[in-house]
Amino acid sequence: MKRIITTLLCVLLVQSCIPLRIAPTIKDYKVTKGKRFKKGLPKKNVFVFEDPKDADEFYNYINTKFQLNDYYVDVQVPFLIEDKTYYFSFYEVEIPTKTINLVPLMLDVALAKATDMEPVFEDAHTSRKGNWYIVIEVFNDAEKDCLSKASVSQQLVLSYLRDLKKEYLATDNYNEIVFKN
Repeated sequence: MKRIITTLLCVLLVQSCIPLRIAPTIKDYKVTKGKRFKKGLPKKNVFVFEDPKDADEFYNYINTKFQLNDYYVDVQVPFLIEDKTYYFSFYEVEIPTKTINLVPLMLDVALAKATDMEPVFEDAHTSRKGNWYIVIEVFNDAEKDCLSKASVSQQLVLSYLRDLKKEYLATDNYNEIVFKN
């Protein structure tokens, strides 16, 4: 019985991948501190959602929607809520899921011992799958962080950002947005 369990554990270990880092899964959106989500982001509260589209799609969407002509597209984009001007800045962030693949690693070790060869499967020792997120911070002249719980305008801003996210994910041709507005 011990032999069967030991053999099963060895087979499972050889076929397994050990995760080093797992990217977060965000179903709808998340409000969190930027620095806590990823190093290098601002310390302010940010609105985060997963971006299933290609790179620079959100940039193109914002550029078209707000008719910015490639000028300050990702920094200080102005928008109005109840006749008050707010600004948002956004970041396209990648957080990869990294794993160690044990089978190629063990094969390279066995080949190195048996034949004194260089590693053959070195590229397969680890795998990486990138997950992309859009991170948005909002501020205005009165408040530096409109997404903080203490902010007077938090609920209004969250409602606006939820609608912005839905419109972005639902739209394929961003020129349609200009005609909607």
